[in-house]
Amino acid sequence: MMNFDAIAFDLDGTLVDSAPDIAHALNAGLDEVRLQRFDLARVRGWIGDGPDALIARAMNAQDLDAVSTALLTPRVRAAFDRATLAAPLQHGQVYDGIAELLAQLKPHRPLAVVTNKPTRLARAVLEAAGLLDCFATVHGADTKAQRKPSPLLLENAADQLGVSTGRLLMVGDSILDLRAAHAAGAQAALVQWGYGHLTVPETLDAWRVATPAQLAARLHLQSAP
Repeated sequence: MMNFDAIAFDLDGTLVDSAPDIAHALNAGLDEVRLQRFDLARVRGWIGDGPDALIARAMNAQDLDAVSTALLTPRVRAAFDRATLAAPLQHGQVYDGIAELLAQLKPHRPLAVVTNKPTRLARAVLEAAGLLDCFATVHGADTKAQRKPSPLLLENAADQLGVSTGRLLMVGDSILDLRAAHAAGAQAALVQWGYGHLTVPETLDAWRVATPAQLAARLHLQSAP
């Protein structure tokens, strides 16, 4: 079927359009400490590096001194997590064609999620989306050192699946996914329906796919003579 032993997917901007829920959770955190809210367009541009980086960007956009920022940030993060767990995918949705793609792939290869969202939050989103059972393992960035573009999450996922990273395909929407894949020695596929693909240089080696159906076709073609 394909020249890969396993496939790893990013979550936000790849499997699900979760930006509305991320914006809701961020604003819930900012409301907790009575700070300025941000609209969806602004928040969408901050997605990709995980909640700590997202919140840091939101805090840097406030008129705060360093001491206030340090004191308030943990409260914002705690409220962000509560809001995410309470409504993981209330405002967003699974991208069209993703459920069908995963249903096609699951019988043939083990699938993983590799995301900069912490594992607990990632699993909650996947469960709300009805996708959790599609994946053999979910690897979130529970520490700063694990965040993509570090290859650690991909390497851990490959180890758990019992495959070589050289036989792994990483599917994502941002340059972080591509850099993590390259650092791990994996192949990368860049989806063009997410949040981060416009910032990826054309010179960076990766498949570029416009739809989940196109990715399915590309994977099928890998076995063609």
